[in-house]
Amino acid sequence: MAERQRPQEPQLQSQQPCYKTADCQKDYCVDRQEQCYYSPECPYDYCIKPSEYQAMQTAPEQQQQQKNLLRRLSFLDRFLALWILVAMIVGVVIGYYVPGVQQSFATVQFASVSVPIAIGLLIMMYPVLCKVQYERLPTILRERQVWYQIAISIGINWIIGPIVMTGLAWATLPDLPTFRTGVVMVGLARCIAMVLIWNHLAGGDADYCALLVAINSILQIALFSPYAVLFINIVPSWFGASMDTAINVDIWPVARSVLIYLGIPLAAGIVTRFVLMKLTSRAWYEQKFLPWVGPWALIGLLYTIVVMFANQGHQIIDHIGSVFRVAVPLFVYFILMFFIPFFTLKALGVPYALVVTQAFTAGSNNFELAIAVAVGTYGIHSEQALAATIGPLIEVPVLLILTYVALIFERKLNWEKVRPWASKEVA
Repeated sequence: MAERQRPQEPQLQSQQPCYKTADCQKDYCVDRQEQCYYSPECPYDYCIKPSEYQAMQTAPEQQQQQKNLLRRLSFLDRFLALWILVAMIVGVVIGYYVPGVQQSFATVQFASVSVPIAIGLLIMMYPVLCKVQYERLPTILRERQVWYQIAISIGINWIIGPIVMTGLAWATLPDLPTFRTGVVMVGLARCIAMVLIWNHLAGGDADYCALLVAINSILQIALFSPYAVLFINIVPSWFGASMDTAINVDIWPVARSVLIYLGIPLAAGIVTRFVLMKLTSRAWYEQKFLPWVGPWALIGLLYTIVVMFANQGHQIIDHIGSVFRVAVPLFVYFILMFFIPFFTLKALGVPYALVVTQAFTAGSNNFELAIAVAVGTYGIHSEQALAATIGPLIEVPVLLILTYVALIFERKLNWEKVRPWASKEVA
């Protein structure tokens, strides 16, 4: 290697900063967690030539390595568990003691989509989707390793996930067929909303998460209806169970739900990012706008929880025994679907940002779609709809706890020495 030359100060002012790495500890290098890759802006001989795969970047505030867990979280994030608990209690109390709440929600609908819940989800998802670096997606999709990760995600979400949930539902609810159907519906609906929040809080890869959400949305439109028939009717009939003649899920209601819950905030995020960055600058957008719009996500999350639990408060209280029964397979499912990909991919050498994104994508479910389909098929007062409603009752606190667990693993495990799996060094 040629002798390293310190660049002249005037040159440094016109170039991007060179970052400190294991190979470069000069006093003019800037501290940064990532390695300094060779580029036209940084052509020094100590810069590393990029391998076939480079970890995708998240928003600037997600890239910073914090020394302790609490300092990484904002005030709103730090006490999120308390806010969610309060929102759940307030929602149940409103739904149980305020007369006519459920009827009021039933009248404010667009087709089978609840307008109050849709508003909360749009507010919740918009800030996260504003942070996605859409301009990098063409570059990301050219990476072979990204396609390997996409294939793994599809296998986990659309093969392993439904099988695990169906097996758990039959193992734990053999005597409650209506509740079992609702639980299976939750397992069939892959998450396209709240996974963005959990991934954001845990420091996952925002770009890759948005890519997986888009892929799952397309597959959900195509597969949810046939999957519902397959896992609720056909597979159980192989073992002597009776057929559920009520199940008849059309593709259009599923597509409409996906387009409203994901399409609107996604389009808004794309337009906002490109328009504001063109009118102002990337620095203003990332340093001013994103910090301002960021808290909206958690406000939308809390509002959605209040509305959702207020809508089903009576059902939850009146069937509290069944709630605990249904909670068992859901709890086991969320834990298994999070930790299986988490530790498997960790053992394969996948970087933390991608590991946590895969884990939350696998462990989250689209309970909004499951509830909408259960209500549309069996009625709002049905036990199937109640079982689908219990989904977020268990999912929200469990995945919130897993967010903190993931952050602890990021700090405690030796991720710095983990190399991207199957990557090849460029000579």
